[in-house]
Amino acid sequence: MTRRTLIGRGALALAAALLPAARARAAVSPVMAALSRYMAAAKDRPLPAGVLEAVKHHTLDTFAAMVSGSELPPGKAALKFAAAQLGRPVATVVGSSIDTSPMDAALINGLLAHSDETDDSHGDSQSHPGASVVPAALAAGESLQITGMQFLRAVALGYDIGPRVTMALDAVKFRNDTRRSTHSIAGTFGSAAAAGCAASLNETQMRWLLDYASQESSGYAIWERDTDHIEKGFVFAGMPARNGVTAALLVHSGFNGVDDVFSGADNYFQVNAPNGSVAMLVEGLGERYEVTRTDIKKWTVGTPIQAPLDAIVNLRRQRSFEADEVQHAVVRLAPTVGAVVDNRDIPDICLQHMVAVMLIDKTASFAAAHDKARMDDATVRRHRAKVEYLPDEELARLLPVRVAVVEVTLQDGSRLSNRVEAVRGTVRNPMTSDEILDKARDLMGPVLGGAQTQRLIDAVLSLDAARDLRPLKSLLQRRA
Repeated sequence: MTRRTLIGRGALALAAALLPAARARAAVSPVMAALSRYMAAAKDRPLPAGVLEAVKHHTLDTFAAMVSGSELPPGKAALKFAAAQLGRPVATVVGSSIDTSPMDAALINGLLAHSDETDDSHGDSQSHPGASVVPAALAAGESLQITGMQFLRAVALGYDIGPRVTMALDAVKFRNDTRRSTHSIAGTFGSAAAAGCAASLNETQMRWLLDYASQESSGYAIWERDTDHIEKGFVFAGMPARNGVTAALLVHSGFNGVDDVFSGADNYFQVNAPNGSVAMLVEGLGERYEVTRTDIKKWTVGTPIQAPLDAIVNLRRQRSFEADEVQHAVVRLAPTVGAVVDNRDIPDICLQHMVAVMLIDKTASFAAAHDKARMDDATVRRHRAKVEYLPDEELARLLPVRVAVVEVTLQDGSRLSNRVEAVRGTVRNPMTSDEILDKARDLMGPVLGGAQTQRLIDAVLSLDAARDLRPLKSLLQRRA
């Protein structure tokens, strides 16, 4: 047998071995077909008026989180990294004078957006969509020179896809059983969808995009040990935003991939959540927009602390009292919810500290929520000692709705109690447009100045008429 014959037979054997793989490539499940078709059409699909307004509000709220985050330690660390890693200068780094590559800009802006607990959150999926989706859409959109309307549609798609992935995994159970980060996973798929929409990927390319996003989805609960919010910002937002843009630009440049990562051998659900519901990926697409089911926070603190702060405001409406009149305060939360904020070392995610601040200040300002030195203040510590957290299994049965019960006993023996089931800023108790704009002004004004802040607000509210994203650059940045 000649060497040529051997080579020929080897080639035939290899071709035969590849035939099943080729057949597998051609097999696309109905769910993947519907999902990729929806994603590919998103760039041209009109958004209902209420959805369009919600996208603008969440974009503005995320920009405000980025701008205010640029002044916080995690944001400063991110900007230092950006200056040292300057890439192709086509994408804006918010709160700076830096332009860099799309992937680096997405990473940095995501870190800025989740430098603290200012950004939005989606309860059913256990994710913070805006902090990764908006930076990904901005970075890819600037790089590819898309219109303002395509940007808004890309953001809407990101909110639709990312949260649906972790809801399909059964978010709370998946998180508790695996200790993996739903925030990072939803952020990666949402950012990929947003960037893929900005890149105008077709139906087949969207399938490959989801394949690359699945390979990049990572993150686990070790972030709960982070005391400076830097690793948390990376896991929740910076890494997912970078991952999403990376996946989109790889496919846009010509990379191909597996046609259906959600079905067949070794598929994403089989590996991660065998009892998950793949059908949930397309449930309500085009009818139920997840951006309208995402909360905008009134208080710039961790989500589990929102309801307790509302409760204290409500109690003071029942009867006015000063902090020194409080003998004891009990906060009841579902155990898995309370564990996230129980006596943490970071002020804005420490339940006991923020309740003490609310008792003293009668509000919870952005400045107070980020004043770590105040955690050692004698007055704050004295009132913090009055605050008791009690895990409540009854409230656990209501999840993912986060209910809080606050009971305050005054020095005269009076007892006040308030139960909060719909936190201000949630979809069941939404903030008004004016409240959202006021929050944006409060966060961005000290950094950008009042006039620039107002111009940025106006620009975001009129993005659907913008021919490109260039007007945002000068408004989001500070010049050295």
